[in-house]
Amino acid sequence: MATRKLYAGVKLRETRQRLGLTQKDFAARLGVSLPYLNQMENNNRPVSTTVVLALAREFGFDVTELSTGDAERLVSDMREALADPVFGDDPPPLADLRLAASNAPALARAFLELHSAYRQTHERLASLDEALGREDARGQSSPWDEVRDFFHYCDNYIDAVDHAAERFAAGAGRGGVAGLAIGRLSEMGISVTEADTPMLRQFDRATGTLTLSVRTAPETRCFQLLLQLALLTQDQLLEATLDFARFQSDAARAIAKMGLANYFAGAALMPYGAFLATAQEVRHDLEVLALRFGASIEQVCHRLSTLQRPGAKGIPFFFVRVDQAGTITKRHSATRLQFARFGGACPLWNVHRAFETPGRFLRQLAETPDGVRYISLARDVSKPGGSFGAPVRRFAIALGCEVRHAGDLVYADDLDVSNARAFEPIGISCRICERAECHQRSVPPLERRLQVTPDERGVLPYRVG
Repeated sequence: MATRKLYAGVKLRETRQRLGLTQKDFAARLGVSLPYLNQMENNNRPVSTTVVLALAREFGFDVTELSTGDAERLVSDMREALADPVFGDDPPPLADLRLAASNAPALARAFLELHSAYRQTHERLASLDEALGREDARGQSSPWDEVRDFFHYCDNYIDAVDHAAERFAAGAGRGGVAGLAIGRLSEMGISVTEADTPMLRQFDRATGTLTLSVRTAPETRCFQLLLQLALLTQDQLLEATLDFARFQSDAARAIAKMGLANYFAGAALMPYGAFLATAQEVRHDLEVLALRFGASIEQVCHRLSTLQRPGAKGIPFFFVRVDQAGTITKRHSATRLQFARFGGACPLWNVHRAFETPGRFLRQLAETPDGVRYISLARDVSKPGGSFGAPVRRFAIALGCEVRHAGDLVYADDLDVSNARAFEPIGISCRICERAECHQRSVPPLERRLQVTPDERGVLPYRVG
């Protein structure tokens, strides 16, 4: 398959402006003509290999930052939004979407926010919401969607919080980060106790007591301990990060603050440098990583998906968690694979089969409609309630990457990644999936014409033209 040309005019222009150089000076440093640079900055020409090498040589630039990850995410999100029937049956061509994502990313995001607002308003009208006139009934992005998109477009990596957590963990002694956290809280006059309670974590500010539930696993208690520590000792850093994000509502800001505190907890439990080095050493064996860092399998998978520090990046992973209905409850992708923003995931994906084989890792070689091949690892992560009769929370998680990284994964050792027929065809969601013959299709693809023949019936009641 031919290599896609790299159009990164926006990032090239931002780099020049950050360096405080004119186009003439920048072109001279890169060894290209002024017209050529101008064409690259306006995406009339792809960024050449010569320019990529010059960026690294002249400015020490991490050339992976020129990747089209943000643009690909925007294209995927716009395609899904345009699959909404409100746009009709003649969506813009893919080339136009890529042009908009590359040349006008702010406009593309504004379009996505507008569509999200429309959807929410439409849903309220459809349900005859009596509270249509209330403040909380206005057509705006939901706080959850707003926070999700914040982490989505940060590549799920928050540099300042990650470094702060790593500095904290560096002071851990024989008692580990849990002992260090308890010591820090003790210095603040806060005691930590454990009790048989359904509440995972409860902090009583009046008595200065943090109570953790013994019904949870040790790694969960440690994580909750670190989360509370972040809320109490990293407030200034968290608030500064929230100011930078400029959330539209107090609810979104509050949700994001908890998300950042969770991020700190995960980064302290699994410090970036040590975790990345160990992951590479054990070839990303999830069970070994969980044992060495005192974390759960889900925590390890989530942390692997955040290893995108400039200059020290790990493998670009996707990470997703689904419930038994197929609804995505957590999602992030540093790869070209982007999950459906609305609805469930492709039913052909192995994450849905993980519920059938509790306690086992399922491996899958998969290929998306764009021809990109992945290795995907899925497992159930059911969470007992801690007592007889308590409800069990059932989820499944999937972690994966492009198959070109298979040599760095212990899980790929006996898989025939060179055999094209070993890769199962999967998609994102049926409305934007281009596979005409998929036996699991639930709705027709929006961009294709349908043919209905009364005298014939195949797996589907129609043919996709």
